[in-house]
Amino acid sequence: MINQLIQKIEKTKAPVCVGLDPMLGYIPEQVTAKAFREFGETLEGAAEAIWQFNKEIIDCTYDLIPAVKPQIAMYEQFGIEGLMAYKKTVDYCQEKGLIVIGDAKRGDIGSTSAAYAVGHLGTVQVGSKTLLGFHTDMLTVNPYLGTDGVKPFVDVCKESDKGIFVLVKTSNPSSGEFQDQLIDGKPLYQLVAEKVVAWGSEVMEGNYSNVGAVVGATYPEMSRVLRKLMPNTYFLVPGYGAQGGTAEDLKYCFNEDGLGAIVNSSRGIIAAYKKAPYDKFGPEHFGEASRQAVVDMVADISRVL
Repeated sequence: MINQLIQKIEKTKAPVCVGLDPMLGYIPEQVTAKAFREFGETLEGAAEAIWQFNKEIIDCTYDLIPAVKPQIAMYEQFGIEGLMAYKKTVDYCQEKGLIVIGDAKRGDIGSTSAAYAVGHLGTVQVGSKTLLGFHTDMLTVNPYLGTDGVKPFVDVCKESDKGIFVLVKTSNPSSGEFQDQLIDGKPLYQLVAEKVVAWGSEVMEGNYSNVGAVVGATYPEMSRVLRKLMPNTYFLVPGYGAQGGTAEDLKYCFNEDGLGAIVNSSRGIIAAYKKAPYDKFGPEHFGEASRQAVVDMVADISRVL
């Protein structure tokens, strides 16, 4: 799977990922009004508004980008109807040729972790039939429970040619409360990085592994260290744009060949129409505003690579 992602990055010349994290507050009034007229102010109405919002953004950006990253919590908050919108979004993105990185940060132990793995990445046995669940291409994974929490995901990556991104150094302000704590003289995030390399050695595809790492753009000096520790690990990089990460902060995430990382932007793209310089498009053309935000993001990153 990592080779498929790399091929799409090279084809689009855009190491970027659009985070499909729709909040109702991001969705233009004409979209929610239409959904509410049809389904009422219900969970179903909210899910329909999300789906129509996503579809417009995908239609306006799919030819520019290699991947999307829907954050499942933004759909789960609307219950089963929201999860149905998540599944429709995953399927539609794949029809458009995009790699879908499910941002679910799953991680447990034993059979529970295995169930998460098959539900999101693999197949599940139902009687005599083998069926697909959410069927995303890649998934974010929480390593806090250790190897027996991650191994089921690695096993599914082997079986189904899928990929994962393990949380190593996240972009949020309080990440250091745990991730930066020293253990035998090393910060915890470095120990996790070493484990990611070990897990990834089982699922290599050429120069890179199907086990990647989440490394935030908001801590550039740490990303420089992690790039050296994980030369064959692909980075999923949150924190660019709205969270304060800049293009200059990103350069350490990449290898000398210009590969090694894919940078996510969520509200900076999907809600671009709400802020300058894209407010000139107006709510009626929010998809076009998102498209221009992608073009500008790619140009911004390209100048430092």
